[in-house]
Amino acid sequence: MDTKTAFELSTSAEICAELGRRLREQRLAQNLSQAELAARAGLHRRTIENLETKTHTASLETIVKVAVRLNVVAQLQDLFVLKVQSIAQMERAEWAKRRRASRKRDTP
Repeated sequence: MDTKTAFELSTSAEICAELGRRLREQRLAQNLSQAELAARAGLHRRTIENLETKTHTASLETIVKVAVRLNVVAQLQDLFVLKVQSIAQMERAEWAKRRRASRKRDTP
């Protein structure tokens, strides 16, 4: 089974644990302590520790800060590919955001 298939069959907890393991590997490969990485990312050392040991659910912002400081942001690129849109598609998307469900009326 290849890595992609294994990843697709994983639970969210397993994916978070794997992400933490990979971030730890990157940190150690760059010979950084948790405290050094935390200082560079503007985070508390405990946040890095929790991220690496999956005892904490990190925000996307925290993950991005760590990825930037470890210079692995390019590896996240596939998650955030922006699709090129025409002006008409952008206008339709803007219009769709403004729609709201109508209020339900109470019937006596």
